[in-house]
Amino acid sequence: MSGIFKADTDNIKRAGAIINGGGLVAFPTETVYGLGANVYDRHAVAAIFAVKGRPTFNPLISHISIPEMLSEYAAADSRALFLAKKFWPGPLTFVLPRVEDEPSLDLVCAGLNTITVRCPNHPVALALINAAGVPIAAPSANRSQSISPTTAAAVLESLGESVDMILDGGRCEVGVESTILDLTTNKAVLLRAGGVTREELEAALNEPVYLSDGNPDKPTSPGQLLKHYAPSKKFRINVIEPAADELFIAFGAGYGNAQMNLSPAGDLREAAANLFAFMREADKNPNYAKIAMAPIPSEGVGLAINDRIRRASR
Repeated sequence: MSGIFKADTDNIKRAGAIINGGGLVAFPTETVYGLGANVYDRHAVAAIFAVKGRPTFNPLISHISIPEMLSEYAAADSRALFLAKKFWPGPLTFVLPRVEDEPSLDLVCAGLNTITVRCPNHPVALALINAAGVPIAAPSANRSQSISPTTAAAVLESLGESVDMILDGGRCEVGVESTILDLTTNKAVLLRAGGVTREELEAALNEPVYLSDGNPDKPTSPGQLLKHYAPSKKFRINVIEPAADELFIAFGAGYGNAQMNLSPAGDLREAAANLFAFMREADKNPNYAKIAMAPIPSEGVGLAINDRIRRASR
């Protein structure tokens, strides 16, 4: 049954049955496409790591369908419950203490005493979680360290027939992975920038949100590995004048020498939505051996864009 299927009611129901049967389903979220398995099925979760070529010390995000499930699934304090009410469904992920002493969750959590959880803002993702009847563990649906997929076709190109079913819900709106916020201490710490900005979190909490430099050898959440989201071609960032063999991806006005522009108007959210699709297209372009990208402002969702391209350029 592997391949791309329209995300209609019947196919979502079939996908839910595949999840319950221990299979893998790729599905759209508002951020990127995820590769999903039953969070309680350790064999299915192990298959995610195998298919992606992902190190098992790198924890996975668990996806739930309603904010009310959070306190049943994780030790959520008042900050987490408040932020969930404000930003969920949406591109915000929490790292919280585990409440379930459930051995089947050990692989999802990479053996840590914390769990990483979010409620995605996409009707197909929410319908799939409800059809499966269990939280769904899902990293991005691509080979580890390669460019994250924002279309069903990109999932098929990266993972081929190793996925039991790919639900096609169109192109992802946000285009970069979710923000990850560590709430395991009295300080809110940003582990990965994403669709919900640091400024939005600080305004909501009325307190500072600290930035983590992360330990790539012992990640406490997804997205902390030094090399990630990478094209196969050499990739330079913060470039003003590209070399002749570099395909140049610009941002904003004034770049007459660019083959692509993430947002001619300088809109960071438009740039984020285009980022991975443009990187993938540039990587496949036979006319250029390398890729270069113009500077991106490190404000708002630009923090997430810069995080992704910095890791991609290593």
